[in-house]
Amino acid sequence: MTEKKSIKEWAADDRPREKMIVKGKAALSDSELLAILLRTGKEGLSAVDLARAVLEKADNDLIKLSDLTLKELEEIKGIGKAKAITIMAALELGKRRRAAEAKLPKEVKDSKTSFERFLPHIDDMKQEHFLVMYLDQSFHELKIECISNGGTTNVIADPRVIFKKALSLGATCIVLGHNHPSGNPRPSKDDRLLTQKIDAAGKLLDIAVIDHIVIGNERYYSFRDHGEMTF
Repeated sequence: MTEKKSIKEWAADDRPREKMIVKGKAALSDSELLAILLRTGKEGLSAVDLARAVLEKADNDLIKLSDLTLKELEEIKGIGKAKAITIMAALELGKRRRAAEAKLPKEVKDSKTSFERFLPHIDDMKQEHFLVMYLDQSFHELKIECISNGGTTNVIADPRVIFKKALSLGATCIVLGHNHPSGNPRPSKDDRLLTQKIDAAGKLLDIAVIDHIVIGNERYYSFRDHGEMTF
């Protein structure tokens, strides 16, 4: 068996850092980008080989990788605490960048915008969390608040709490949002019943419930897009 070459022995165009300089960041694979963070490999493995091992731990899924704990990362041979912390920090920066993009001033009138606003708040939660986004008459976000959290399969939200907050903020409309830790964003029967209950309460108070966004594994289901709510 031939011994693996270290990255320093590779052709310049094949080394992750040099490749990024020459071809740009988009030309790098996930493992090559991760190798730049790791900087070094371990005996018998280059940084890229080690990066591949890290990705395999998460089934080559960056979303799953972001869910790994410090302890789970350290279980990978060659990944010590420093490397594990570097990986977690980089993934957290990615989440925060996405959150910053979602905060750009724009009207919240479609499901994609609502999804982007909610996602940073609940994308890695292991329990269901019920959020409400309060909007003014120009559809600009006033606040996103977690109303309640529950177990791994259901959550309860009290319309009285939701609309008391809406009145105190002067909100004229709201968007509902909650996560499914299972990863399947399709709403349950209970989700639909709760949505109908909150929507009916909103009509009595003349506060429009624009949509309900259910999030799972960075995918979403919009009640409005599926014709289950009108506005």
